[in-house]
Amino acid sequence: MRREHSIEPEYFEALYKDKGDPWEFETSPYEAAKYDETLAALPKERFENGLEVGCANGVLTARLGARCDALLALDVSETAVAAARQRCADQSHIRIEQRRLPEDAPAGTFDLILLSEVVYYWDSADIVRLAAYIRSAAASGGYVMLVHWIGETDYPKSGDDAVAELHAALGDRVTVVRSDRHEAYRLDLWRLEDAG
Repeated sequence: MRREHSIEPEYFEALYKDKGDPWEFETSPYEAAKYDETLAALPKERFENGLEVGCANGVLTARLGARCDALLALDVSETAVAAARQRCADQSHIRIEQRRLPEDAPAGTFDLILLSEVVYYWDSADIVRLAAYIRSAAASGGYVMLVHWIGETDYPKSGDDAVAELHAALGDRVTVVRSDRHEAYRLDLWRLEDAG
């Protein structure tokens, strides 16, 4: 049964405290292949200022950092943030912060915003607030990349519904660059243009 409201940070903190790597980001061949696809789908070799929402324990963060002049990575779990900081300690241009979006969104302008396996944790109201934040935080011509599991979930949204709702909330500023469906997940890349 689907949850009605956005999932609370305590849910994720409990998972990381209990299991360390609850989704096996460090060891799963599926996750490694998905990360390879994610990085291969990036439309440029380098980005000036990236934002990764839901960085977990930093496995993808460490790889994404090699493609960004500066990268801000966020997660709601204190335990996950500590693991990500340790994993990325040798990359001084990566900042990792514990924040909950959309209400605790960071300042700044980003030419890449990565939302990997996170939007379906939010309810519709939070997705609308997230879209408002993205509109203010994305550089003109910047990119938003989404990667989401498309199987059954008990989250507030399915992967498909989460992507569709965020796309609708962003309105006519979005140009779809690609939308790829794999066996278990979808990968969407959007370009955001200035309003008006």
